[in-house]
Amino acid sequence: MTERLTTIGFDADDTLWHNEQFFRITQDRFCDLLRDHAEPDHLNERLLAAERRNIGRYGFGIKGFMLSMIETAIEVTEERVPARVVSEIIAAGQEMLGHPIELLPHAQDAVAAATERFRVVLITKGDLLDQERKLAQSGLGELFDGVEIVSDKTPDVYARIFERHGDGAARAMMVGNSMKSDVLPAIAAGGWGVFVPHDLAWDLEHAEAPEHPRFREIPDLGQLATVLREFA
Repeated sequence: MTERLTTIGFDADDTLWHNEQFFRITQDRFCDLLRDHAEPDHLNERLLAAERRNIGRYGFGIKGFMLSMIETAIEVTEERVPARVVSEIIAAGQEMLGHPIELLPHAQDAVAAATERFRVVLITKGDLLDQERKLAQSGLGELFDGVEIVSDKTPDVYARIFERHGDGAARAMMVGNSMKSDVLPAIAAGGWGVFVPHDLAWDLEHAEAPEHPRFREIPDLGQLATVLREFA
């Protein structure tokens, strides 16, 4: 018999609401601003390399993305980037920070249904102020028994969160669109991982699906109830 679940964790960005599409729009704008200095493919490679270098310095989120764009612009122009371009990059990032929240299909129903039988926790990484803003605008805040905004998602982080908000990782499930951040570390902590793929995914979040009895994949949050029925 499957061990009884008591706690469900939900990722936020691109699991409950749209997020990556705004990064893609801004990145296209960035390429257009620097079209006289680098081809889009080369520029995107340089930007991704900068983001990878800077995660440890700036963490995840829009502010780190803005700084990585500025750094890349300085590099590809050999320190001759016009102030106008830097100003445009900052303006684009500020627009991202103020963009209205749009829930993904089935998000509200899935979280509300989970609250009927489980403790429900939002577990998201990124900039504190931005994540708090998005949660407040989403209208989902009152559904969660706990909210954890973390600098990274690791097995130790999940273990601590599920111990604090539930009965440990063994009786917890994490639901999210990132195999690397939501699924694999939750399983490594001893919990369950449910992968809900999104059409757009940041390159640094890609990972192979595990062959593991605690792994599930569903096409959208509308199918989460089917998974949870295993634990009825």
